Amino acid sequence: MSRKEKWQLEDWRFKEAAEDDWKKATVPGCVHTDLLDHGIIEDPFVGKKELDVQWIDKKDWEYQTTFNILEETLQEEHIVLTFEGLDTYADVILNDTAILKASNMFRIWKVDIKNQLKKGENTLRVYFHSPIQHDIDKPDQIGFNYPADNDHSEDGEVGEKKLSIFTRKAPFHYGWDWGPRFVTSGIWKEAYIETWSNLKIQDVYFEQQEVTTEQAAVKAQLELKTTKAQEVTIKISDQYGWEHLQTVAVEQGIQLVKVPFIKESPKLWWTNGLGEAHLYQFDIEVLSAEQQLLDSYQLTTGLRSIRFVREKDLKGESFYFELNGVPVFAKGANHIPNDSFQTRITKERYLHEVLTAVDTNMNMLRVWGGGIYEYEAFYEYCDQYGILVWQDFMFACSMYPGDEAFLANVRQEAIDQVKRLRNYASLALWCGNNEIDQAWAEYVEEAGWGWKQRYNEEQRKQLWEGYEKLFHQLLPAVIGQYNPAISYWPSSPMQDLSNTSGRHATFDTLDKGDMHYWDVWHGLKPMEAYKESVGRFMSEYGFQSFPEEKTVREYAKEEELELESEVMLHHQKNGSGNRLIKNYMEMYYKEPKDFSAFLHVSHVLQADAIKQAVEGHRLHMPDCMGTLYWQMNDCWPVASWSSMDYFGRWKALQFVMKDRFKSTVLIVDQTEEQLTIYAVTDAVEKQEAQLVCKLYDFNGKMIDKTLTSVVLEANTSNKLEEEALSAFEHADWSKSILHCELVKAEETIDTVIHLFSKPKDIELQNPNITYEIIEGGIELKTDSLALNVWLDTDETGHFDDNNFSLIPGVKKFVSFRQSLDPQDQQSAELAKVQVTSMFDYITK
Repeated sequence: MSRKEKWQLEDWRFKEAAEDDWKKATVPGCVHTDLLDHGIIEDPFVGKKELDVQWIDKKDWEYQTTFNILEETLQEEHIVLTFEGLDTYADVILNDTAILKASNMFRIWKVDIKNQLKKGENTLRVYFHSPIQHDIDKPDQIGFNYPADNDHSEDGEVGEKKLSIFTRKAPFHYGWDWGPRFVTSGIWKEAYIETWSNLKIQDVYFEQQEVTTEQAAVKAQLELKTTKAQEVTIKISDQYGWEHLQTVAVEQGIQLVKVPFIKESPKLWWTNGLGEAHLYQFDIEVLSAEQQLLDSYQLTTGLRSIRFVREKDLKGESFYFELNGVPVFAKGANHIPNDSFQTRITKERYLHEVLTAVDTNMNMLRVWGGGIYEYEAFYEYCDQYGILVWQDFMFACSMYPGDEAFLANVRQEAIDQVKRLRNYASLALWCGNNEIDQAWAEYVEEAGWGWKQRYNEEQRKQLWEGYEKLFHQLLPAVIGQYNPAISYWPSSPMQDLSNTSGRHATFDTLDKGDMHYWDVWHGLKPMEAYKESVGRFMSEYGFQSFPEEKTVREYAKEEELELESEVMLHHQKNGSGNRLIKNYMEMYYKEPKDFSAFLHVSHVLQADAIKQAVEGHRLHMPDCMGTLYWQMNDCWPVASWSSMDYFGRWKALQFVMKDRFKSTVLIVDQTEEQLTIYAVTDAVEKQEAQLVCKLYDFNGKMIDKTLTSVVLEANTSNKLEEEALSAFEHADWSKSILHCELVKAEETIDTVIHLFSKPKDIELQNPNITYEIIEGGIELKTDSLALNVWLDTDETGHFDDNNFSLIPGVKKFVSFRQSLDPQDQQSAELAKVQVTSMFDYITK
């Protein structure tokens, strides 16, 4: 029998290929982080030091390790070397014999090295070719640059040459409008050796064919590699003692063995907010005719029915996800890599992000196509906590080659990644790319981003044919073969699958497909436009802010703390970003009193904008069935659209999303002539409640009060009250505030405070906020209206609320917890807290 072993390759060294100075390397890792560890480069996140390290990607680099092989190891039938990720152009040499030539960061590379090994010491070298030098001549050979506007080629000292599209490597490595340019090389995932004889389980896929509360019909597909023909028994069991047996005959070589089974009365997997994200731990064993264990495999997944629903309706065509028969309104954000150097991302950082999503009442994250197919930990936590994943393939905002070699490389990439991710219960959709269909807009000459017009007819034909081959032929074919239970959508945004003008998403077509809405922000439209342009699924929209001052001080010196300093401009990768933040701030807020205040008010401004968007999307439910703002996180400390910064610090937006993503929310919608109150709910059952509305002046005097019995229909938007604004003429709008409460069986479901005027048109008094730190948190009260109250502390823990308003005479308690984990509700010690409000940040 086999002695099956697996061991990680360790004790790596690295050097610049042309030099002889070997230094200790960290694997998994990359050249940049190894150079940083040795003090050869300074922290490239500080100041403008990003520009000082652009020489690294012009060099070749070499990694090397040695390992010992015992005689008994050489007796095994197979000895396989696996690189789960090589970034990117790499020659692998074992004992002076070339065994592998890698060319794709996203592929898994396996080589049987039995014939190249020797007893005793073996030497393994990985030679990384400069990705820049490898591709530098390709634009000249083709005769034109591909459109890749986010490729910061000038920062990379290669002029106008856009090289990112030629290599299968994370696009954001070449820069983005929120990210720096670090074109890395290295062994970025695990490298190990496995030995086996007789039989090996290479892969397992549980295709969930039909899942209900009564039973789950699953077709287990085992990819087996065997050295001889034999009869084996497949045993599948779970943590509850259930098991299924099937005897099959296997032939020599690689084959797919299908083992269908039924699991009665399964516990279903649900998203955050709809139920328990229950996971089964399945053990798969292959037994010989003599009942000896030949190999085993563990698979943890949830049993659920996930359906991507696009059906004709009165409004056009639906676009939503149905989980276990329940239409799900998707609430969440777009996710980018958590670090420019992804090998530094720890499980703890993934856990913090997913727990932030859970605590913020999200149920979906979109893995955006300009980053990486994420590490296992990300998907494991999404499975564990009930966060659906919209998964892009790694293509974004560029056209790509369509030659046979490129497509063959991508095909294997897609197979590797689909097979790696297809068993996660959280996986809801495969999407071909980010924004390319909209940017090119083949079937509407005047539409798109102006890309088509850069090329002659022959070039245009070549670029479009390559696009069609990749996103409408190759990728859907891979999904159909390897993950047929999950749907594929070629590009986001897009309206339909036709080859007509109706295919491309535009801001004025709201009846089908998904939508990226950027007229607010890039188009400088007022925030109120968010509620006017609502599509069937809002998969991207956003509004920038700066990081908080603590974060800014991580990269900027005291003398650099001004908006137009070179360092602050360098950490603002969107060319118009600072101007747009200032323009919008002038629309809605009084002038901040200083730079520190400007940073904070930018958070409030961002939170107000995305709040309006999310409320607009939710009140259009069920016509609109998803809202994913741009963006959840950052890859370095920077001004961006994120709701939490590189260090995981929550901006005001994160707290506002926690409130606006609750299962049931009140929404007050004001137009020039009327005020409408909605209750939007994700609950699957009808509810009866009371709507309590109170009108206050800024000193806490109640001007009016109404009490209305209401019925909330399940899983939809409900209009509760509609009043002409003239009904409030007895109140001074610039000095009044509306407080609405939804109460069910004496329990407050939601509370909303509505201002009738823009914050810049309101005269605030010093609110004189007082507070008391009590067990479990802090209790606050105020003498006059306090807007955007902000709690800050250096102590470890999390406030349950922030960026809220206080009405005189209405106390508010905010708990302070140790952890975001819903399983850990233990309060944290809070000894010192700083309390501010908008009054403290504006020029008086």
